[in-house]
Amino acid sequence: MAHWYHSFLILLLAVAVVGTGAATPRQLFLVTQAPVTLTNHHGQLLTGNHSVNLLWYGRFTPAQRATVADFVASLSSPAPAHSPSVASWWATTARYHPGAARLALGRQVLDPSLSLGRRLSEADLASLAARLSPHRGSVAVVITAPDVLVDGFCLSRCGLHASASAAPPKGSTRAAATATATRGRGRFAYVWVGDSAEQCAGECAWPFHQPTYGPQAPPLVAPNADVGMDGVVINLATLLAGAVTNPYGGGYFQGPADAPLEAVTACTGVFGAGAYPGYPGQLSVDAATGASFNAVGVAGRRFLLPAMWDPKTSQCSTLV
Repeated sequence: MAHWYHSFLILLLAVAVVGTGAATPRQLFLVTQAPVTLTNHHGQLLTGNHSVNLLWYGRFTPAQRATVADFVASLSSPAPAHSPSVASWWATTARYHPGAARLALGRQVLDPSLSLGRRLSEADLASLAARLSPHRGSVAVVITAPDVLVDGFCLSRCGLHASASAAPPKGSTRAAATATATRGRGRFAYVWVGDSAEQCAGECAWPFHQPTYGPQAPPLVAPNADVGMDGVVINLATLLAGAVTNPYGGGYFQGPADAPLEAVTACTGVFGAGAYPGYPGQLSVDAATGASFNAVGVAGRRFLLPAMWDPKTSQCSTLV
């Protein structure tokens, strides 16, 4: 089951696609939504140490790859030197009982030649995720370049998170493999996010681009000077939060399991205090560049991160 965030969609890995969630296009962020309460469906959550492995599909510059890698490295960074920090934003996921998934940057794989072509299906995304040798101690992340066409991209989603069953060990019986998958062993979570710079920045990179729909306001200046990649960070943050709090479709969410509101999608369009449709809220602004941000990561790198629903207060929590 895939979970979308009109900026994210969850994928299942071929062989045994289990469930997904997604990020939806940005016009949904401009719609006022009633307060929500996420229900714990008592399924498994991701806990403990997990590596986040990245597959870059298409051409990206070293600076673009560094933006995302630094964000991932900041999620569980010990003793952040700056406040508010990316790590303090991620700490909210630990309040989802039994919570506490510590994510670290793992391996990175480059595929600049587009080995599966320029147009990808969900099955293709799952196949790419499988190249990262996924296992239950990792989260596979596929990031597609601006010129790559993914089914449903921009139209119904900006990315997704899903789960799939890893290939069983050689020599294991079909019954043993089925029993393992049923108990949640052998499954892994994966995420796909697309760089929307050339296709739908107004939907998937808002508020760094003029919105395609809804109230019109000047776009914010992106903190890493790259509208597409700063949008990728917002959507990746959304999907990673969903992946750890609802990895297999039985965790925390509201609504139908195949189209759930999750940790961040429950707070669509909110980035700072006082947010309302078309206005992301009060944010910090760099005096020199005019860039808007609300979190600081490793090496002082700045990011804009979405609000997350806090189980302790039953409200959307912002960093500023």
